[in-house]
Amino acid sequence: MSPQEKKDQNRNSIENIANEAMNVLWNICECSSRAVSIFNKEGCLEIVLKFLSRFPTNVDLAISVAYCLQTVTEDNPELLKSFSAPGLHVLESAMLSPVSSMEYILLKTLVAGTIWNLKDIIPSKSQAEIINAILKVLSDVLDLDTGETVIRMQEAEKQRLESAAETEDVLESTSRDALMEDDEMEEIPHKRKVRRKTFVSDLLPSTDKELRETIALLTAQQTALEIIVNMCCTEDPSDDEWEELSSSDESDAFMENSFSECGGRLLSPLCLSHEVHTAFTNYLIPKKIFEKTAFPNSTAVDLCSRSPTWKSLIRKMNTIQCRALVCLQSLVSLLDVDHLGGPAALQTLAQHLSQLLFSQPDFAEHVDFLEAISSALRALLQTMASKNISQCMTPNQLMTLCTAGIHSGNTGVRVNVVSILGITGSVLAKEDGTLETLKTIGCFLLEVATKDPSLVVAGEALDALFDVFADGKEAERASVQIKLLSALKEFQPVFKMKIRKEGRGKYSPDQLCVLDNVKMNLRRFVAYQETVEKRLTT
Repeated sequence: MSPQEKKDQNRNSIENIANEAMNVLWNICECSSRAVSIFNKEGCLEIVLKFLSRFPTNVDLAISVAYCLQTVTEDNPELLKSFSAPGLHVLESAMLSPVSSMEYILLKTLVAGTIWNLKDIIPSKSQAEIINAILKVLSDVLDLDTGETVIRMQEAEKQRLESAAETEDVLESTSRDALMEDDEMEEIPHKRKVRRKTFVSDLLPSTDKELRETIALLTAQQTALEIIVNMCCTEDPSDDEWEELSSSDESDAFMENSFSECGGRLLSPLCLSHEVHTAFTNYLIPKKIFEKTAFPNSTAVDLCSRSPTWKSLIRKMNTIQCRALVCLQSLVSLLDVDHLGGPAALQTLAQHLSQLLFSQPDFAEHVDFLEAISSALRALLQTMASKNISQCMTPNQLMTLCTAGIHSGNTGVRVNVVSILGITGSVLAKEDGTLETLKTIGCFLLEVATKDPSLVVAGEALDALFDVFADGKEAERASVQIKLLSALKEFQPVFKMKIRKEGRGKYSPDQLCVLDNVKMNLRRFVAYQETVEKRLTT
């Protein structure tokens, strides 16, 4: 081995160790705020940025650094002060790299997420330009068809392995012939099996190149969708706030704002700056997100299901769909109807979501999907109701969704389906001939309010009852016929006692504030229902 080869080998070994170290650092910082604090104090930023600057020659190391940076820059004002102009230049160079391999696509996406986290230290005159560059990266990522990529890469892997096998057969045959010639010349009887000196592993890269690249693309798309959701939020909810809302780690960090009373919100509010709004429009982000909400390519799923090494990609493709649904929920909550394509586009979207949901008979078993799509439906139906746009879900579809969802162990799903029922019921309450449907909705919500183990879900069910039976002749008749007043009077002291006994131990201050507000509204609603019942029965 030449001196240069030894030098290169040593450098590769050092960089491999650095790569492993970055992965460890990233995982520790992901799990521990104390680790992030130490990262800040010990000046680790300069070191990791130095590693990132090597992205042209070691993209693996750069990706590990980018993961770590995206983690440590999130909600970390102390670290932001440490960023210098050269450091920002390193990030910018990586994000704007012209290389288009799938590993680089992942790198650029992660760096885009890091730069978004740094937006508060970017001069205002550069904000629009930087946001435009970030959205350009995310748009390019979402343009790629993951299903077609899976199919193409699996075919490339198949051809590579077949070619390698053919090469191995040729080498083995050549080796055998040479050995036989040597045996004949030396008149040594051929009694032993030829020992191959060339193996398939010698002819293949140390990793499955095609699988590796495909995973990089799928991860990049998932990350891009998560960044877009973060762009729609002013601040992330704390872990404690989320704990009672969902048991799903996959999607509960993106659920819609549920309550907004008492001056404190249960979940963070959504907002969209002018710069982000403009970039979303210019790069057709809503359209691209809509396309990602479709089910994964069936051919790609079938191919992956047949291969042990590719099978895990099915879950990744499903996760992208769920992330897209959560993105859709955020955009529907934020954008004006005109920017979403107008009333007709919203009706088409509602039909699309209904088709996605009811095309799977076992949709209730797919918890992450059910939470994501119920969140999207909730936001969409709320927007349509506020703009008096007619909704397309039939009462049977509505009750099928809610009956399945309310038995979910996921609190977020239960909150969503109860809210959906309240939104739809409040619309039906203003229409004629809806008495029986309103009675069904009322009985369902009453059952949830009085029997669900979570006070968050019970509170949402009570809010839904207030909305459905607040106004309208059909709603008044229905409330009397289902004996809503007597049921709520009986439940009122029970609800108050539950808040007092369970509240402080299980729920956050913001949640307790919302529940206190529901308790107060319950008292007012009971008084209102007393006047309704008195008027209708005299």
